[in-house]
Amino acid sequence: MAPVVSGFSKLSKDEKINWLVKHHFNNDKNTIDIIKTYWNSDEKLQQLHDEFTENTISNYYLPFSVAPNFLINNKRFTIPMAIEESSVVAAASKAAKFWQSRGGFNAQVLSTTKVGQVHFTFSGDIEKLNIFFKNIKSDLISSASHITKNMEKRGGGIIDIELRDKSLEIENYYQLHCTFSTVDAMGANFINSCLEQFADFLTKAAAAYIKFSESEKTIEIIMSILSNYVPECLVRASVSCAIDDLPSKDNLTPLQYAQKFVRAVQIAEIEPYRAVTHNKGIMNGIDAVVLATGNDFRAIEAGAHAYASKDGKYTSLTEAKIENNIFHFSIQLPLALGTVGGLTTLHPLVKLALNLLGSPDAKKLMEITAVAGLAQNFAAINSLITTGIQQGHMKMHLMNILNQFQATNEEKQKLVEHFKTNTVTHSEVVLQIEKLRN
Repeated sequence: MAPVVSGFSKLSKDEKINWLVKHHFNNDKNTIDIIKTYWNSDEKLQQLHDEFTENTISNYYLPFSVAPNFLINNKRFTIPMAIEESSVVAAASKAAKFWQSRGGFNAQVLSTTKVGQVHFTFSGDIEKLNIFFKNIKSDLISSASHITKNMEKRGGGIIDIELRDKSLEIENYYQLHCTFSTVDAMGANFINSCLEQFADFLTKAAAAYIKFSESEKTIEIIMSILSNYVPECLVRASVSCAIDDLPSKDNLTPLQYAQKFVRAVQIAEIEPYRAVTHNKGIMNGIDAVVLATGNDFRAIEAGAHAYASKDGKYTSLTEAKIENNIFHFSIQLPLALGTVGGLTTLHPLVKLALNLLGSPDAKKLMEITAVAGLAQNFAAINSLITTGIQQGHMKMHLMNILNQFQATNEEKQKLVEHFKTNTVTHSEVVLQIEKLRN
């Protein structure tokens, strides 16, 4: 068991590594080599990465890939994706190529409102609190003017503040439910700064309010924090085509293919066990773009899954239907993304990713990201209702297995050729490697 360490964050990077190797890896020098192999040779770039977070000892690499041929609102895009899972980028690219000859993807942002809350307790007359809030609301908003000034110049700022009574759920519990527009910034720091200002003003104003009794003058702030549930920061993406333009696969006519596809989505709408995996596949595409563009994929994941449960049951984020001999497939979900602030101006690959997309504003990035999720879901369902998911996935996974066995380039070439016409399984790949080597 490693000893308790004090002042670890104050140690140099080498000192941190030496402590780690001494107490967790039995002074194995190979561990140091592995850690330092992933250091960047450019010292300034490495220092930049070191300062992104705390106690950095190395860099953790993910593949940075691109998926071409996306036609979105009649404009062509090559989408950057940072993800380690095999077949995701290939599947997205395949879906993009399929739909680019059928009118491409349509996407639109429905709203961009973001939310933050001041949570507090108040012991007293609710009617007095309501009157108090109405009296101070305009001053409450004005109190944050030093914070909102620059955001307002860009067209954003505070939209509204509501007082919400939650005392039936938790005794004496109330909220300031605050809505914001943050334009092209994700806006977390802006929102949290505003909320803390509101909290400070609220407590001071209550202490001075003459109509409150002495006990009512004490408002206790529990916390002030933005919400990653943003059901009013919505984007929608869709594709459609005539039934006859759909593929004929595995003895399915285009109509049968469309009907089977719709039924697969319907299952995800009513069956949570399927819906979770269905939506996970959507997030494969979305998270990859979110990561590549320097946004917070954990916030996006939490918000998307909460939205999938908004009606009291976890369900599919996509919909499919057939109307008037036209196949329709769409997605709608919240995506609070930014193209300024955070890593967008610091991380070189993030800047490259945004430049690749034509330096989009936040709304355009929302559209592109939603399309990536829809494309991923189309590719997954297409495989599931025809050849099955494993055929394509395992062929993409083949290289991972070969690398596990340290296959040479010559062995890789021969085995990739072999498995073009044979089913990939881990045991079969091992058998073929052994045959080659014997």
